[in-house]
Amino acid sequence: MVKLIHTLADHGDDVNCCAFSSSLLATCSLDKTIRLYSLSDFTELPHSPLKFHTYAVHCCCFSPSGHVLASCSTDGTTVLWNTQNGETLAVMEQPTGSPVRVCKFSPDATCLVSGAADGTVVLWNAQSYKLYRCGSVKDGSLVACAFSPNGNLFVTGSSCGDLTVWDDKMRCLHSEKAHDLGITCCDFSSQPVTDGEHGLQFFRLASCGQDCQIKIWVVSFTHVLGFELKYKSTLSGHCAPVLACAFSHNGQMLVSGKYKAVFTVFQNTESILHTLTQHTRYVTSCAFAPSTPLLATGSMDKTVNIWQFDLETPCQARSMEDQVKFTEDWSEEDVSVWLCAQGLSDLVGIFKMNNIDGRELLNLTKESLADDLKIESLGLRSKVLRKIEELRTKVKTLSSGIPDEFLCPITRELMKDPVIASDGYSYEKEAMENWISKKKRTSPMTNLVLPSVVLTPNRTLKMAISRWLETHQK
Repeated sequence: MVKLIHTLADHGDDVNCCAFSSSLLATCSLDKTIRLYSLSDFTELPHSPLKFHTYAVHCCCFSPSGHVLASCSTDGTTVLWNTQNGETLAVMEQPTGSPVRVCKFSPDATCLVSGAADGTVVLWNAQSYKLYRCGSVKDGSLVACAFSPNGNLFVTGSSCGDLTVWDDKMRCLHSEKAHDLGITCCDFSSQPVTDGEHGLQFFRLASCGQDCQIKIWVVSFTHVLGFELKYKSTLSGHCAPVLACAFSHNGQMLVSGKYKAVFTVFQNTESILHTLTQHTRYVTSCAFAPSTPLLATGSMDKTVNIWQFDLETPCQARSMEDQVKFTEDWSEEDVSVWLCAQGLSDLVGIFKMNNIDGRELLNLTKESLADDLKIESLGLRSKVLRKIEELRTKVKTLSSGIPDEFLCPITRELMKDPVIASDGYSYEKEAMENWISKKKRTSPMTNLVLPSVVLTPNRTLKMAISRWLETHQK
């Protein structure tokens, strides 16, 4: 299900951070350098390593397009690099001169956050490279940062254990003690989750710390309460400080790093899938690639390991297989359970009254929803049809044998010319261009506003599709 496919051993000291774009991997180290690798064959780029910082480099991150890389250092600077040629675009000095421990781009690439050892946090304009707003936490160093997927807020974590939430104007919305011995990392899941009872959307936030714990939080936005942060659960299984955590791009897995080991957790059950033990010292960083099933882990042993996951986990495969095998045989009660899981619990009574079982469910149309089931709301009918179509698509996908990652989310057909949009998802080029040309500036996958309409060729995915075709269409 997961295997080690490559080890990078070019750094001369501890690896502090790993970051992916759609085509590159960036790593940074106590050795003062940042290194760039191609995802096609993991060779180092000609203009790598990137050298400017005079002290240890603590963090690096790509802009959403992947054209710009940010790095920050003990030398008190945050540097922006052109990933195409390695040239320095800007050097932004922390106002207090304090060592900068973490940096993160906003989802729309308009802002960059840098957090420092003295607790100062700066919001930079990523286009003009000028300071926009500045704030600070009352205690500890800032060592972690993550933007919400919609960009409305970001979260910082400090060495004293506080989790602090800021809006995009640098106003402090909330602060609380999350980890007794200090936070080490935090990350948002990019995929929203819908509350089945009330239909509200919320995001998962993971935080980890020196207290050997990973905590899962729920971040939601409501008209009545506005922003709300709630503790959900604590993941067990660690017996040493947890120095890194990251969600996979589809939100299905959470990975964490501790002494010599990496844990991957399946989020639906919060149970441990794998324990990877290739590193010989503490795992300091972990990152999932946005469009390929790759995981990078960096360590104090000076190496970066690249892991490859199957395109489907057994849990996902079993779930889809069950749907194919049993959907038509669902009872009316099974359909009721499915409706609740889709946030459509208000329709349970109507479906039961009309004796809708699995076979009837798959055959529902907009006419039957309106005329037979008397569902008056057009929006509600559209949502029901969309959920049923998702169910039909899963059946069709498994029957065809084509991995779901190779299908365009818009057309549900095998991609010939995949491109990556600014939401991080891959689409068939023509389909996405048509989507945008109809003045749809929202993501087909998340419904969030697209930061940019630029489409980047996904050569790695195109190669994977070609290899699959060669194997399965002989």
